[in-house]
Amino acid sequence: GWFQSSLLTSVASEGVAPYKHVLTHGFVLDEKGMKMSKSIGNTVDPLQVIEGGNNKKKDPAYGADVLRLWVSSVDYTTDVCVGPNIIKQVFESYRRLRNTARYLIGNLFDFDPTVHTVEYDELPDLDKYILGKYTELVAEVSDAFANYQFFRASQALLRFATADLSSFYLDIAKDRLYISAADDARRRSCQTVLHVILEGMAKMMAPILPHMAEDIWLNLPYDVPCKSVFQDGWARADYPPHQAEAWAKILLLRDDVNKAMELARAQKTIGASLDSRVRIHTEDAELVALLRSLMGDSELKAAPEKSNSVDDLRFVLIASQVELAESAEAAFEGCDGTTVAAADGLSGCSVGVSKAAGAKCERCWMYCSSVDSVEALPGICPRCAEVVARK
Repeated sequence: GWFQSSLLTSVASEGVAPYKHVLTHGFVLDEKGMKMSKSIGNTVDPLQVIEGGNNKKKDPAYGADVLRLWVSSVDYTTDVCVGPNIIKQVFESYRRLRNTARYLIGNLFDFDPTVHTVEYDELPDLDKYILGKYTELVAEVSDAFANYQFFRASQALLRFATADLSSFYLDIAKDRLYISAADDARRRSCQTVLHVILEGMAKMMAPILPHMAEDIWLNLPYDVPCKSVFQDGWARADYPPHQAEAWAKILLLRDDVNKAMELARAQKTIGASLDSRVRIHTEDAELVALLRSLMGDSELKAAPEKSNSVDDLRFVLIASQVELAESAEAAFEGCDGTTVAAADGLSGCSVGVSKAAGAKCERCWMYCSSVDSVEALPGICPRCAEVVARK
């Protein structure tokens, strides 16, 4: 190729190579791995991917960002495949990233970084943990771009958005964002994390998805020093890893609890996750100590006494009640087939799910026996009553 001929010419005449690095790529093939040919009719027109065909239902306009995301998602050191079905799958990945960004923007509508930012030392453990994961993301994406491994960057961004944010942190955060009073510490600390992650992800997306990144930047609901994401530099993060091993164990437990909840839903024992009471037993003394450290008050209170209402198993597992049982039999008591045995799960815990006790709060949807305890505000729990009374 041209790089070979230019190399020979430059070495012969100048004694040095004409370039510092050479990046090569394979052929672009169709979805079946066949060479593209006009006579076969298996070519893919990039402009049609961007603007769509004459029949928009059959050939929709995906935009330049989706095409760029496909380019960044493949390992170009080998032959790569592309076609309508592959582009459609890439579009789903694009949508997941975009929907995550929309959710973050929507929950920062009343956040002013200069006023509401919570200092790192004051953040709950859960927030420190996710910021540690975010720092790992920045390092991974930065290294991937530095080594021209764009597929690593796009995969890391997508994995963080779906696994770490949507399936875990943001799922737990709903109670903090929607139920807490506007200026509650647990809500502002969550918004602090969302603000850091949203800006950082926009900057890391920018080389791959410039239109989405700029769209995010222009819709930030607070003042920013630069008009464009491309003017504010690269993402930086130096948050230390925080209790990574402990939270890894909690994530495995969460998977087992979700499995038991699905069994309970199938039997119509519960509907939503908050309809459930979860009992957990483990023989692992270290894990028992960890779980006990995350146990909150037995009832919802206006002013929590045993936890900060964030690092609390009730909210992490999204269950109205969580109890630690003395034995597997005790954990399974009252659970007819809605259990996960220690040998069958990922966490090594025996998990049983049954219907939560008490009445359902009409505001936060959690069950407790103290609903209706505030006469002036019937139908809601003391925690919600305290928030509503402030308005």
